[in-house]
Amino acid sequence: MDNFEFHKPTSIDDAIKAVDGKDEPKFLAGGQSLIPVMKLDMAQPSDLVSLAGVATLKEIKEDGDTLVIGAMATHATVAESDAVTKAIPSIASMAGHIGDAQVRNRGTIGGSVAHADPAADYPAALVALNATVKTHKREIAAEDFFTELFETALEEGELITAIHFKKPKRSWYEKFQSPASKYAIAGVCVAEYDDGVRVAITGAGNKVFRHAGMEKALSGNFDPSALDGVDVDAGELRTDVEASAEYRAHLVKVMAKRAVKNAR
Repeated sequence: MDNFEFHKPTSIDDAIKAVDGKDEPKFLAGGQSLIPVMKLDMAQPSDLVSLAGVATLKEIKEDGDTLVIGAMATHATVAESDAVTKAIPSIASMAGHIGDAQVRNRGTIGGSVAHADPAADYPAALVALNATVKTHKREIAAEDFFTELFETALEEGELITAIHFKKPKRSWYEKFQSPASKYAIAGVCVAEYDDGVRVAITGAGNKVFRHAGMEKALSGNFDPSALDGVDVDAGELRTDVEASAEYRAHLVKVMAKRAVKNAR
């Protein structure tokens, strides 16, 4: 691990100033993703800006038909939040099943979203729940945010401040997880709105994606049986040491049916 300058701002403005003009700065949230890649020399930041002291990034609140979760809210905080459980219980349940206790108490929603791991849980929630990623200078629709494998629409020095979720009529998330990492081998989030159903899939491809066939079927009949005749194309999924594309295609359909059955 190379040397770096460490900064600990207490406001968003100070955090932005800390990265301004630096060669290769990085924001540090929970450190669950960044620190390991730094140890492997896969990331060599010139400056590390800890966000732990920025209290405004930890807020969780309801704002009309929107649930707002600050970027520095930990998974454990989200899982235990009465506001989240009341507004969108699927998010609370999802957060409570991320990794293990250590990860949930250190990892943050903003860090997870910025890292954009293709097997992470939160991307499915963002896309299915029609979320908006708010940064210190703009708002980005979730579908435009996740661009490629481990890549997002964030610009250099751009800081995620909060995630805004549109409240659904009902929603749920189910995943088939790796027994070692707890990451999703295949995870599906479904959300029903007045104008239709959104279905987002994580863990199965190189990034989170929606499934038009499932959405059409469920918009007409929000019941697991509506998915019986819907195909999941294995050709669009990935094969790795944990599962083949064909097995992932099977898992996606099973997880989608479970999510629909448990939606609330």
